[in-house]
Amino acid sequence: MAKVKKSFFCQNCGYESVKWLGQCPSCGQWNTFVEEVIDKGSDKPNWDQYTGTEKRINKTISLQDIVSKDEKRITTRDTELNRVLGGGIVNGSIILVAGEPGIGKSTLFLQCGLQFTDTKVLYISGEESEQQIKMRADRLMAGGGAINEQFFLLTETSTQTIFQEIKKLRPQIVIVDSVQTLQSPVIDASPGSISQIKECTSEFQRYAKETNTPVFLIGHITKDGSIAGPKILEHMVDVVLQFEGDRHYAYRILRTLKNRFGSTSELGIYEMTDAGMRGVLNPSEILITQKEDQLSGIAIAATIEGVRPLLIEVQSLVTQSVYGTPQRTATGFDLRRLQLLLAVLEKRGGFHFGVKDVFLNIAGGIKVEDPSIDLAVLCSLLSSYEDTPLAQTICFAGEVGLSGEIRAVNKIDQRIAEAEKLGFEKIIVSKYNQSLKNTSRFNIEVIRMGRVEEVYQYLF
Repeated sequence: MAKVKKSFFCQNCGYESVKWLGQCPSCGQWNTFVEEVIDKGSDKPNWDQYTGTEKRINKTISLQDIVSKDEKRITTRDTELNRVLGGGIVNGSIILVAGEPGIGKSTLFLQCGLQFTDTKVLYISGEESEQQIKMRADRLMAGGGAINEQFFLLTETSTQTIFQEIKKLRPQIVIVDSVQTLQSPVIDASPGSISQIKECTSEFQRYAKETNTPVFLIGHITKDGSIAGPKILEHMVDVVLQFEGDRHYAYRILRTLKNRFGSTSELGIYEMTDAGMRGVLNPSEILITQKEDQLSGIAIAATIEGVRPLLIEVQSLVTQSVYGTPQRTATGFDLRRLQLLLAVLEKRGGFHFGVKDVFLNIAGGIKVEDPSIDLAVLCSLLSSYEDTPLAQTICFAGEVGLSGEIRAVNKIDQRIAEAEKLGFEKIIVSKYNQSLKNTSRFNIEVIRMGRVEEVYQYLF
């Protein structure tokens, strides 16, 4: 009989304690400890029996004696996924993908597994039956393209059974959907509990490193948007990807939150279609609506997401306030940042926004945190205030300071090149950009300004 041990775990960070505590000493949160029964007996599985690998003997080695070599990456047919992973899947890496229910995580990675050629892929599902996955796969296959004949499916939640099947099959890539449904025989707790998530992730981490097999773990998120499970889960894995988007829009964004093999500033954009997820190679074209008439309150901003330049449409509506307190509503943009820009216009420009209702929207349903769209937001507000449309051939890139100055932004050359590629004739930027000395190399007119008042006089 295995020795039964009870322990208390913090639901926020995973801190373990032998007794209940009011405040977690690790993360400082109150009333987060939950009791879980742990069975750490002699029935712990023999890993060499499951993985079929010899135990690696580690010894101390000098840094000078280690030969550096490039990580061999597995390139997928999904260019957006390759981008966010830093060029492809690194062998032996463990990748955590999190997102809201119904956002398309399972669809994306089922599609990714089906698109591999000559690669043995094992898809482990603890949430859906084989028939449900087959129906989705048929829908994805109807979209065309080569289908991986070495794609295998396993509907199981016990890690003991999973690793026995892995030993027989010896896959080259493993996809687990989802880590919250797994259950290890080592822990006598329900699936989804903190101790189960930690133990199951630990088992897959050890398997990935010992067999040099990449593992994708699909995970849930909590109602406040963070990855479900203890924070230690994110420390254990090599890459953390966040899949986000508005379910009312067709577009989804795959962001890199952590990457031990590449940049964390990468971003992939997908469009949800009947035939699965389609990577969007030129997102600027979909984020700018094509319209025949010139409308007031619309300005185009040249922004950067990671290393990727995007042109997005900023829409504003400024109306006379009917009620006592003017409304301030922003979608896809920080509301406090909007109030700051309105205060700058009120103080530096003398515009009476204090008696106006202001509504702001970033078209396409995306959220933007880049401060370089300040100038476009400000010009959009002025356009709606004056009820005068801006020219459709002009765009903006600049941060606005509290004193009304237009501040320089980074990677200005890439922003200008993207605007030029999409057929814009003029771009207004800060005159304080030191890197922008020679503008003659661009086929677009670069207008450099230093104050908000100059921009207003130029446009209106």
